[in-house]
Amino acid sequence: MKLVEVNDKSTEKQFLLLPVRLYKHEKNWIRPLDKDIKAVFDPAKNKNYKQGEAIRWILLNDSNEVIGRIAAFYIKKVAQAQEQPTGGVGFFECINNREAAFALFDASKKWLEERGMEAMDGPINFGDRNNWWGLLVDGFHEPNYQMPYHLPYYKDLFEAYGFKEYFKQFTYRRPMGSEVDFTPRFYEKAQKTLNDPDYEFRHITKKEYDVAHEYFYEVYNKAWAGHSGVKPMSMQQAKATFKMLKPIADIKLLWFGFYKGSPIAFFISIPELNQIYKHLNGQWNLWSKLKFMYLLKRGVCKTGLGIVFGVVPEHQKKGVEGGLVISFVKKMAWKDGFHYNDIEMNWIGDFNPKMMRVVEQIGGEIHKTHITYRKLFDPNKEFKRAAIIL
Repeated sequence: MKLVEVNDKSTEKQFLLLPVRLYKHEKNWIRPLDKDIKAVFDPAKNKNYKQGEAIRWILLNDSNEVIGRIAAFYIKKVAQAQEQPTGGVGFFECINNREAAFALFDASKKWLEERGMEAMDGPINFGDRNNWWGLLVDGFHEPNYQMPYHLPYYKDLFEAYGFKEYFKQFTYRRPMGSEVDFTPRFYEKAQKTLNDPDYEFRHITKKEYDVAHEYFYEVYNKAWAGHSGVKPMSMQQAKATFKMLKPIADIKLLWFGFYKGSPIAFFISIPELNQIYKHLNGQWNLWSKLKFMYLLKRGVCKTGLGIVFGVVPEHQKKGVEGGLVISFVKKMAWKDGFHYNDIEMNWIGDFNPKMMRVVEQIGGEIHKTHITYRKLFDPNKEFKRAAIIL
């Protein structure tokens, strides 16, 4: 076997095409867009290169056939925030062969050790947690956009190498229709905010879209910044996020909560785009763009994807979570003409039991399970799972 660094168009193409061959018999696998994978490893598009490094390899057998691939990377601030400086591995694909998999893991471990790392998480992304994060171990359904789908034997390869479960990630699914109701206690708490005229729950208007990133920025940094692995968001990042979402956003899925006119909560969802991208075979050229816009306007996306949910601390435990959700389903999801059949909540870690309870109270059921693993390089050090958010 021979390990080859990805450093030109030829090796990059081999890196991208390996999954096409490995998953050719997997009916639920959806080929990611090549441009999305390339962007992760493009310093001009991935800001994490400013404070980190990344490397990719492909693994060849004696016949020069690609049998595996992997990326290794680290981000200084993220690495140093851990008890042991921790890097990551991701975009792992491999034939069912421990020798091949271990060769990829060994190369990653050595590269990270040379850069001061004492552990590695995987499979993860050289970027934000909401994309390409975790190993699929249960619920081998069609993947959501920019979330990984894996072959079942990958779990054995990771665990045989010594990776241990750092946390589980649950993707919940709930029908949009009224056939799944809420618990009486959830209704009771929510009603306190729904009956309070100081609270308002609604989607943004088309005219508001250009300032909605300001609402998002305010709530996000109060609700999420400071949690493990979550960095504060700048206004520029918030604006860029909403600019990126604009071509595909459905304002009916951008639901906010306000208290005396100030934003205090949000539930941000988008159409689940993989229902379109699965028809594009990984390509993003003029023809595929036209096809994408046609299918989007046809309403092909029947599933919404919940990407982030947040309530500012001073309004938590007051029924705002319930007010946000119940107002959405009563004012929007249960109305005639709402064409989304289901919603999936992009993953919630088992380190966040409060959020898990909220989703379960509104009728969400676990649809997919991913695992983020961690490998300590010194086996004598104590392994600790991700800390629970209290």
